[in-house]
Amino acid sequence: MTYTVNGRDFAEEPDPGQCLRTFLRALGHFGVKKGCDSGDCGACTVWLDGSPVHSCITPAFRAEGHEVTTIEGLGSPGDLHPAQRRFRDAPGFQCGFCTAGMIMTSATFTEAQKADLPRALKGNLCRCTGYRAIEDAVKGVASVQTAAPGRAVGTSVGAPAAEDVVTGRAEFTMDTRMEGMLHLKVLHSPHAHARIVSIDRTAALAVPGVHRVYTWEDVPRKRFTTAIHTDHLVDPDDTYILDDTVRFVGQRVAAVLADTVGAAEEGCRKVEVEYEVLPAVFDPEEAMAEGAPQLHGSEDPFVRDSVHNLLLEIHSRIGDVDAGFAEADVIHEATYSSPRVQHAHLETHGSIAWMEDGRLNVRTSSQSPSIAKVKLAYLFALRPDQLRVFCKRVGGGFGGKQEVISEDLAALAALDTGRPVSFEYTREEEFTTASPRHPMKLTVKLGARSDGTLTAFQVRNVSNTGAYGNHGGETLYAGGAAVMIYRCPNKKYDAFSVYTNTVPSGALRGYGMTQPAFAVESAMDELALALHMDPLELRRRNIVRPGDPLVALHDGPDDVMFNEDGLGKCIDLVAGELARTADQPSPGPGWLVGVGVASSLHETAPPTEHISEAWITLGDDLVYELAVGTVEFGEGTSTAHVQIAANQLGTIPSRIRLVQSDTDRTGFDTGAFASAGLFVAGNAVLQAANAVRDRILEFAAAHTGVHLVMCSMDDEHVVCGDERVSLAALVALARARGIRFTAARKAYGSPRSVTSNTQGFRIAVHPVTGEIRILYSVQAADAGVLINPEQVRGQVEGGVAQGIGFALTENYQVDAEGVMANPNLRNYRIPTYADVPRTHVLLVGSSDSVGAMRSKGMAECCINPVAPALANALRDATGIRYRELPLTPERIYGRLVESRSARTGTRR
Repeated sequence: MTYTVNGRDFAEEPDPGQCLRTFLRALGHFGVKKGCDSGDCGACTVWLDGSPVHSCITPAFRAEGHEVTTIEGLGSPGDLHPAQRRFRDAPGFQCGFCTAGMIMTSATFTEAQKADLPRALKGNLCRCTGYRAIEDAVKGVASVQTAAPGRAVGTSVGAPAAEDVVTGRAEFTMDTRMEGMLHLKVLHSPHAHARIVSIDRTAALAVPGVHRVYTWEDVPRKRFTTAIHTDHLVDPDDTYILDDTVRFVGQRVAAVLADTVGAAEEGCRKVEVEYEVLPAVFDPEEAMAEGAPQLHGSEDPFVRDSVHNLLLEIHSRIGDVDAGFAEADVIHEATYSSPRVQHAHLETHGSIAWMEDGRLNVRTSSQSPSIAKVKLAYLFALRPDQLRVFCKRVGGGFGGKQEVISEDLAALAALDTGRPVSFEYTREEEFTTASPRHPMKLTVKLGARSDGTLTAFQVRNVSNTGAYGNHGGETLYAGGAAVMIYRCPNKKYDAFSVYTNTVPSGALRGYGMTQPAFAVESAMDELALALHMDPLELRRRNIVRPGDPLVALHDGPDDVMFNEDGLGKCIDLVAGELARTADQPSPGPGWLVGVGVASSLHETAPPTEHISEAWITLGDDLVYELAVGTVEFGEGTSTAHVQIAANQLGTIPSRIRLVQSDTDRTGFDTGAFASAGLFVAGNAVLQAANAVRDRILEFAAAHTGVHLVMCSMDDEHVVCGDERVSLAALVALARARGIRFTAARKAYGSPRSVTSNTQGFRIAVHPVTGEIRILYSVQAADAGVLINPEQVRGQVEGGVAQGIGFALTENYQVDAEGVMANPNLRNYRIPTYADVPRTHVLLVGSSDSVGAMRSKGMAECCINPVAPALANALRDATGIRYRELPLTPERIYGRLVESRSARTGTRR
């Protein structure tokens, strides 16, 4: 059999049943990505005789005698296909994992298809962009700008890796082959709670190609937390690599190592396990009740109260809420529920580990290789110099990769066998074993005077941390931001992080603030209704303003700088925009139209210690090498770091060579989460760039005899008074004297600033079907000084799109036995192009940030006000308050029928 790929003939034979995707990747065409293996996402799209097909559901043998074209065959850096050029110049990507599939699909579009993108792009998913940037790319709208020397900040320059991304050359985690590589797969528990009595690996080891079967008896018996923070003590050490007790359906039971993925999977099927099934509990309120099954023992030091399955409880009192409620003219109290939500980053978790010169190397899909290294060194008793952890480009994260959940088993097997080991999650494993957003149930009680002034603010938050406590405590504390946003002399916050026999919850964009924001912002609208007051006016009267203390869980000193009224400006901008567009027509007769608004406040770095180090060196080639540990997974920090360095060094971005996310080649970096990639690492880059600039200028001043204040950088020259000296000459002089122009600087996540966001929606609701159509979407954001305006816009749009999924379509369904019923993209329903409106992004200019160049991170906070704004719009349209997410047509229709029945006195 002969296969022609990108004009080259291959004589390789596919395996029986092999799909075209895995066959092409085996031939080295790594631009063909795996996002689902079920034809749902389109990341694997290639051309078969010029027509796009999903290669993951196309049998490889069907390509015989046909011409296959992958993204690598479409064009190359310096010789781009027009579609690749459009995606580069829009830019039509963030993490870039879906980009090859998007280009291969859209490059074939006719003008009619371009005019009907909801239909034309129905087979391609993007989790990052919110699709507006992809629409721009398809239609040839360019936003990338060129920066002048020393003028990079404030310019929408393109990403350093843009051409590699659009040509499929950018390497993601699993885009490599190694001689002798073994593949690891995991056997998962079918029970929500059970003790492992015995494991028989005999039949599994008899499967041809199987080398090892690992059980809890074969791994280091060390407790750790999979959660990533600088201070590991904020998370409980309640997890083993493999355990003899399983606490949720999907937990690891055994790991099988084999020559092929197929052999490893067959080995998993052959492992025989005897379980002692134990009672299970899935609801956190039931888990806290007397007599509930206990997940962890009373002797476990990480458990706050094993009898009641409590990981952590918080009880905060400021003022006297009882007195505040007694003073109130109006009191509102209600309970609001938010479900699990999966990150659904298109690149699944995965790691490749191997030994080289006696050292363990781990190539992984992580948001923090530095912390992953610390955890692996602890687990396997390795010295820091015995271990390297690094990332290539990462295909989305959103907090999901703020965990160590693939690195440990890959490292275990590589250390054991001495051979390279690959461990890649399936999409189903992402849903059933990776850490989703915490389900939370919040009861909010608000008291106010008749003029709208808040007198009492009380919240009870019950958070389902699942079987293990990774991020369970920190997300609980983070929820205080929803209380911080409003002034009130009397506040009470009671919160409980509860163990249940469900998949462990974790970090997700918004990190513990998204769920409380839904509850508090919904409650504020309900309070406004009870007061007969405009919801925006109620917010204006109560939001914190500069000079007010930011009081959430305590009224002691803090490290947050808050000097400008960004939140008030955001509210006013959204109000004005909704008023300006008030004459928008409804979709048709009978539709119910409503408007909703919500706001959020977010601190620009986590309260736990965050550290980043940056190194900059001017090379003999007059290119500055910038080394920083921050991972790029679509948040745009790579571009921003290059811009900051170029700006301060008086040069252009192309003269900055970026080295990143490699513990051998960069300094320590806590990780790219909580917007710290810009706020903390960006400050490290700024300080290092300033130090190198100052050393160059001092050397030039001494060389020319001109006072330092008369010297300045000018791209490849230094201007000293009337003299213009080339950098090349200065570098040569410095080298002759043994001087290098280099510097390293560290930055920390303190002090911090605050970002503000206000979201507004105008929606239409069909009273018969319960369908919601978003007529208009607007978000105002205080992002401080804009490093890259187009990137900021893209982050907001992507956050709004994810928030729409959280509020309307995404439904993590678990049956009575704790089994997820819809572990695939098709049935879980992340938003498609057709589901996401274009969001009008309004950016507030402020300068109170202590971030790099007075910037503020915007990737995290923009999601928080989306769900409550939609719920508030739904209430405005229907007159019915929906307090449980997601707002599905079935849920909306059911309540509408109940409301009509109550009004007419009829039964359903």
